[in-house]
Amino acid sequence: MKKLLTVLLASLLCVGAAIGLTGCKAKSDYDKIKEKGYFVCGITLFNPMNYFNDEDELVGFDTEFANAVAEQLGLKAKFQIISWSAKYLELNSGAIDCIWNGFTYGNESDGVSRTEYVDFSYKYLLNGQCVVTSTANLSVLNSAAAFAGKKGMAEGGSAGEELAQSLSSVYTATTSQANALLELKSGTVDFIVIDATMANALVGQGDYNTLSINPAIETEIEEYAIGFRKGSDFTAKVNEAITTLSANGKLAEIAAEYDLSSALIENIGAK
Repeated sequence: MKKLLTVLLASLLCVGAAIGLTGCKAKSDYDKIKEKGYFVCGITLFNPMNYFNDEDELVGFDTEFANAVAEQLGLKAKFQIISWSAKYLELNSGAIDCIWNGFTYGNESDGVSRTEYVDFSYKYLLNGQCVVTSTANLSVLNSAAAFAGKKGMAEGGSAGEELAQSLSSVYTATTSQANALLELKSGTVDFIVIDATMANALVGQGDYNTLSINPAIETEIEEYAIGFRKGSDFTAKVNEAITTLSANGKLAEIAAEYDLSSALIENIGAK
């Protein structure tokens, strides 16, 4: 009888332990996001991807894209302005759920692949780096060699930083591409490297009508994607939504609104 009671007690303890382990199972990224009802996108202010319009509303291709994905998933998208150089810290700390701001699928300036730090979504938009100078300096800065010793600037941690450093040893990192444009306009630097999407939207017009994209430096085509924590199950959920938005024309509609139709990748995620 005593032996039987011992066996029954041991069995009950095993069942209790199993229930306890199940009850304490860590929640996944997507479980936590569903509980909150929203996800947080880490951004910088970057026209035409994320920027404030004249009514002080946050707009832009990535802003509307994130909102469309959120609607598809029955969630809300929130946006947190971050320091781009601290993007991985922000992501891994849980302060943001994704990096969604014209994020290039490629390498950091030290040559390390960004896939070492994040899981990427499907690629969705073509991009490239642009060297921008004052229009007055185009005739002087007319070859790669001409940039040696000139004052260069790029956003710290951006895809353009490596190019800026390779052109000149006189280099300063800044907090955003928007700030780099302001520094070039004021004449404190001789050239900057920014994303082509931003350069095409702003350079040579309005406040930046004295600046030009410098044709002396050719760069390779890049692609934008969204960065998620390594191993996050949220990546697959967003990819499903992206595939739907690509197929139903919603992404094309957003791209047309921001003059990015020619850069949009077609049939994203299609088998």
